[in-house]
Amino acid sequence: MSVISSDEIISILKEEIDNFDMVTKEQETGTVISVGDGIATVYGIDHAMYGEIVIFENGVKGMVQDIRKNEIGCIVFGKDTGIHEGTKVTRTKRQAGISVSEACLGRVLDSLGAPIDGKGSIPEGEYRPIENPAPSIVERKSVSVPLETGILAIDSMFPIGRGQRELIIGDRQTGKTSIATDTILNQKGKDVICVYVAIGQKASTVARIVSTFTKNDAMDYTVVIASMASDPASLQYVAPYAGTAIAEYFMSKGKDVLIVYDDLSKHAVAYRALSLLLERSPGREAYPGDVFYLHSRLLERSSRLNEAAGGGSITALPIIETQDGDVSAYIPTNVISITDGQIFLESDLFFSGMRPAVNVGLSVSRVGGAAQTKAMKKAAGSIRIDLAQYREMEVFTQFSSDLDDTTKEQLAYGKGLMELLKQPLGHPLSLSEQVLTLVLATNKVMLDVEVKKIKQFQKGILEFFQTEHTEIVKEIEETKQLSDELKEKILKAAEEYKSRC
Repeated sequence: MSVISSDEIISILKEEIDNFDMVTKEQETGTVISVGDGIATVYGIDHAMYGEIVIFENGVKGMVQDIRKNEIGCIVFGKDTGIHEGTKVTRTKRQAGISVSEACLGRVLDSLGAPIDGKGSIPEGEYRPIENPAPSIVERKSVSVPLETGILAIDSMFPIGRGQRELIIGDRQTGKTSIATDTILNQKGKDVICVYVAIGQKASTVARIVSTFTKNDAMDYTVVIASMASDPASLQYVAPYAGTAIAEYFMSKGKDVLIVYDDLSKHAVAYRALSLLLERSPGREAYPGDVFYLHSRLLERSSRLNEAAGGGSITALPIIETQDGDVSAYIPTNVISITDGQIFLESDLFFSGMRPAVNVGLSVSRVGGAAQTKAMKKAAGSIRIDLAQYREMEVFTQFSSDLDDTTKEQLAYGKGLMELLKQPLGHPLSLSEQVLTLVLATNKVMLDVEVKKIKQFQKGILEFFQTEHTEIVKEIEETKQLSDELKEKILKAAEEYKSRC
């Protein structure tokens, strides 16, 4: 047996010392001093940033939401049952964000970007912070490309452009979500990525919407972010920002994106709950003073970028629920002032069978004709004024029995228009179908058709154009123009159809 000499031992030790590489990992940790209702107060973390992610000893994540002199207030993403006084908390030095990639398309995710649809995990993608500065004025471009909803009442009178923010507002159960989902269905084949954000919705409602998307092949280009009503307020608060981070990822690649926030009323309520628990002073309707900033910094991120900035766009359709039609409440007025127009849905119209229940008087698009094709602009013509006149005349003439022929004709024309604007759920119209319908309506082709049969007549004549006058349909879709010559062709073909009926 060989004996190792002392010199050899010394040389081995020297070699070990020379090769020793000491790895030091600096971590700033603190201690929970109080916890409850999804809010943890932490002492000992002196350099935390607002919006930074912290990790509790049991693995649950939280976000710094309040910075005070000797402590910080964190909102907890998940259940706070495993967190108690004395639990250690570690800084991550990373802003709250989610992992985004093309693999997110067709998936249902929670507010933190984790899949909840049971289809397995998503590969790690690009990490994007959920809070991001809005594009500067220099990077923006004017809104001029239409984002077609496929809903005749909206595309003809309140057009939405790519990069616009159009508010959908109305009482509960008036068809707000239906307008948003129909718009998503209509983006099929139009090279638009859609993000649907459900905030505080029932799980059954989200499941029904996902089922509708799947049935219509819309999930191929859609990402669903869902924070259910059963989720903590912290996750409901983060959801729209996470959805916008996903939208920005695709916009940065030059894509056009449509994002639906369903709905921001529940988002504001979740934020109010968090703010009151963080002991911030309440203001009007018990909302904190920065609730306007909450939504403005979210919606300002929707814009159309110029070519130098990538050329993509985010179009936002925020939804706000009113109480008994009160648009003058705090949150509705806030969001109305942030957005570029609103589609106001009226309960009375909805219950009278006018669906979508769009109120022509209170709805507006501040982008207007700039976001319409020339064909649509020319076809729509004076339809909005005609409808407004009809609504006024209807009120004045409802008690009159002896009306002159001109008034009778105007009332019949208005009734026909109202009937034409009714549209079944999940049946968006193409550009050519909308233009043809408007040309026929404004030229009073359907004036002698019984009101009850107008929808049937519309369906029949559109099928007639699709089968026997494909050249007219093709010209509208390709040129997006409506020349006088084409208009004459349409009216001539309509007479041909009527002569067959």
